[in-house]
This record gives sequence, C-alpha cells and structure tokens, in this order.
Amino acid sequence: MSRGRYWLDRLPALLLNALGMAALAVFLLAAGNSVGTVLLILAAWTAVLLLYVAGACLARKRELDRLLALAEQLEERYLLPEVMAPPVRAEDRVYHRLLKLAEKSMLEQVGRVRRRQQAYKEYIEQWIHEVKTPLTAMQLLCENHRTEHTRAMLAELETLSRLTEQALYYARSEHTEKDYSIREIRLDEVVRGAIADNKYLLRQCGAAVTTDGLAVSVFTDDKWVRFLLNQLISNAVKYRADSLTLQISAARRGDRVVLSVRDDGIGIPQSDLPRIFDKGFTGRNGRAVPGATGMGLYLCRRLCDRLGIGLTAASDGAGTTVALSFQIHDYIAGVQG
Repeated sequence: MSRGRYWLDRLPALLLNALGMAALAVFLLAAGNSVGTVLLILAAWTAVLLLYVAGACLARKRELDRLLALAEQLEERYLLPEVMAPPVRAEDRVYHRLLKLAEKSMLEQVGRVRRRQQAYKEYIEQWIHEVKTPLTAMQLLCENHRTEHTRAMLAELETLSRLTEQALYYARSEHTEKDYSIREIRLDEVVRGAIADNKYLLRQCGAAVTTDGLAVSVFTDDKWVRFLLNQLISNAVKYRADSLTLQISAARRGDRVVLSVRDDGIGIPQSDLPRIFDKGFTGRNGRAVPGATGMGLYLCRRLCDRLGIGLTAASDGAGTTVALSFQIHDYIAGVQG
C-alpha cells in the first residue's frame, strides 16, 4: 500500500479536522482565552490526530501487505477468502463477503469447465478407440492384397494410426500417472517395435536404418517410449532430404543411458533450436513441409518431463540428433555395470 495514497484518501477527514480546529480557536478566543492557551490546545489536537492517522496507516499497511504476500503464495488466488483471517472492521467484513461470493461463483465456473473438459476428453478417447477398428481392418485388407497401390495405402494408414495415437496420448498426457507401468525394458525390443510401427513409411522413402549398442535395459514405460520413438522417426521421414539414413544407438554416459536418434535430413536452423519443443512452433522448416503442426515435439517434451526422461536436440545443419536419457539407479547399475 502506498503511504502517499493513504494520506491522500484521508485528506477530506484532515480538512474537516482543520475546520473544526479553526472553529474551536475562534470560540476560545471569543470566550476570552489567551492566544497561548488556544495554540496549546490546537497543538495537542494536531499531535493526537497525526499520531492516530500515522498509526492507522502503518497497521493497515502491514495487514494489506500480509494479504498480498498470502495471495502471491497461492496458485489459485480465487481461494484467498478461505485462507485469510476473518476481518474485524465492519466495512472489511462487507468486502470479505463480496470475495466469498466471487469465490463461490469462480468455483462453480471452474467445476463446469472441468466437467466439460472431462466429457470432451472421454469422447475423444472413445472416438480414437472406435476408429482403430476400421484402421486395423483396412491394414489387414491391404496386407492380404499386396499391390503397388495397397503398399502406398499402408504407409498412409501408418501415418493415420500415428496421428490418432498422438491425439490419444495428448488427451492422456495430463494424467500420465494413471496410464503408465514402470518396469525393466530392453531398448532393442522397444526400438524394433517402433521400426515395425513405421515399416511401410520407412520403406516408401527408401530409408536405411542402422542400430548400435541397444542391448541395454532401463526402467521406464515401454509403451510411452515407443510412442516417443514413433514421433522421432516420423519427423525424420518428414524432414528428410533426397534419401534418409536413420541411426539409432544407445550409450552409457555417467549415471544415465542415452538413446540417440540421428538422421541425415535437412536439419534444424540454429535460431529455431531453442523453440522446437514449444507448443505449435513449426519453425522455418515447418513452413516448407506440408502437414507440420508443431505438436509432436511439444508432446514429447511434455511426456518426458512427466516420466523423468531427459530430452535434447542438436543439429549441425546436415541432420538432427534427438537424445532420450534414462536415469540409472544404483540397483540397476550393479547389474549392468
């Protein structure tokens, strides 16, 4: 609270006291009191008035500063009336009542929004599960009738399946703790699964895939890591040059296992690197490549943060390397060391 503003707000009361002091002085002088006596009375009045206003200002400032500090500590500041002490002054009780009414209205609004979001999330999840059935049926039909056209359709169906999975994982990313199972997994098995998920897409662009050092185990959720690899492979295909060479390798670095996915594509401009994990950011390359949404790497970052997986990206202008790092705990290091 500004002291200057406080005194300015008290200016009408101070002027009223000044008028009262002037009237009292005139009355006392008319009643035959000496000037010295009148001045002494006015000085006492002024001292008491200034002490009262100054003391009230300091007390009010401490109280309001405490409320501001309390509000800064709250994540949901509309809950401030629940944690503030009941006011003593009559006018403050009115303001407290108004805050309680505003809080109640906000809680009702938040509840309605959350219910709508939950209903929409459940609908999206149900729709994705339903659409998987015809997608799987179409894949089986194409695999049972292999032609040049069906091979192209299989690659597109892989893309469609990956996009539906991306939507499903995005819907669930707020509460990953309800949908993951941490256990020991072998990276070579997860990588093979991710390559199989994208085999037609990789075959269509004539990609050469090499692996190295994947015979290591980490503790994480294999389904989520497979999803992350699918996104990285998809990006490598999308931003490839004329051909594509994909190198997937793992190595022990200190107390972590680092899984690297490197491509020889068009790379990422250095000016774009700090923002590639931002939601909706497509960068210079995304403007030139159809279908770029800026959601894939954002979702990867979001999932990695929740699963405790490190995620970094580097580019030298002639390819991109994205690395996933998994923490090795003491009881795992003893087995793998």
